[in-house]
Amino acid sequence: MKKPLPVRRFGVAALAVLLAGAASACSDDAAETAAVALESAPAEQQLAADCPGTVVVQLQWAPETDSGPIFGLLGPGYQVDADNNKITGPLVTDGKDTGVQLEIRAGGPAIGFQTVPSQMYVDQSITLGLAHSEHAIAAAGQQPIVAVTTLLRNSPQMLMWDPSTNPGWQGIADIGKSGKPIVVSKGQLYPDWLVARGLVKPEQIDASYDNSPSRFVTDPSFAQQGFANAEPFTYENEVRAWNKPVSYQLLKDVGYEGYARTVNVRADKLDELRPCLKKLVPMIQTATAQFTADPSHVNDVVVDVVSQNPKLSPYSAELAAFGSTALIDGGLIGNDTDGVLGSFDEARVQRIIDEFGPILRTGGADVPAGLTATDLVTKEFLDPAISVTG
Repeated sequence: MKKPLPVRRFGVAALAVLLAGAASACSDDAAETAAVALESAPAEQQLAADCPGTVVVQLQWAPETDSGPIFGLLGPGYQVDADNNKITGPLVTDGKDTGVQLEIRAGGPAIGFQTVPSQMYVDQSITLGLAHSEHAIAAAGQQPIVAVTTLLRNSPQMLMWDPSTNPGWQGIADIGKSGKPIVVSKGQLYPDWLVARGLVKPEQIDASYDNSPSRFVTDPSFAQQGFANAEPFTYENEVRAWNKPVSYQLLKDVGYEGYARTVNVRADKLDELRPCLKKLVPMIQTATAQFTADPSHVNDVVVDVVSQNPKLSPYSAELAAFGSTALIDGGLIGNDTDGVLGSFDEARVQRIIDEFGPILRTGGADVPAGLTATDLVTKEFLDPAISVTG
């Protein structure tokens, strides 16, 4: 899932110097790295009394830089457990030890392609789960979650095509007019939104995408799902049988307003976690600001943890750099309408509910009547002083 560009600066405190060697914890030198002594965070940033001893974060997919700020909280000495698709290390803020551990778990195939809300209700040990707005709406009846911040302001989801095969396509509307297939993976909710908007026809949706490039390479006559922080780079540089540019349009450019990579807790655990979230959410905001200013450390960590897990698809340093800059310079990370990084526009959330609610109910989801933005998101724990500039 990924794309690139230059890097912006941010308007919170200057970046703290990260400890040398934080980016790598390869098995050969694990003992040496684990022995690194970390400076303690100040008392007001100590989490042991308020948070679980291990803060568990469930990703939507494999480790990638679109979850970058979470990896910015991972301190040196981290260990990769490939058997269980997880990474564990000290939870740090500004490189300082908060007194608890951070465990990051891969999603997607690692959890049998379950949605994150579903996994959060199956596994009580999960503290935070990343999700898209529409998945939170779909889960609201039976597995309600509440977003406490978001890593991305806008979604990098896109539709891509071969400009040589379909030279007349300038965007998604042209794909719809063509009547040609749109190949997406099973379980995606936005295709129904595209249909409801009248942008594409229902018979165009082909939910058989298996994340392999082989079908597109063999017959690029159709449109395919992708992410602006990934496929434009991988198809041009890493899919050797293709090795040329693709064209694409972001869903957000045709009116899709859903938030991506929201950071959620189970609704029934919000009160219990409130003391933890008051301290932890500003740390996530700070990590997001630091990632926006300079993603290189996070890029290195993500590339390293993927390299240590043979179950995961390779994730090159070049792709990591492309993906981070695509998110940053593409404006997919940034302040919301209130000027706060990681915040929510509640009117926008309500529009998402109003659009997706009827679509999801038609598909059989238990979306409660009268669902509102405040059921899905809260700004209670955000530090309004944290923002980015540029």
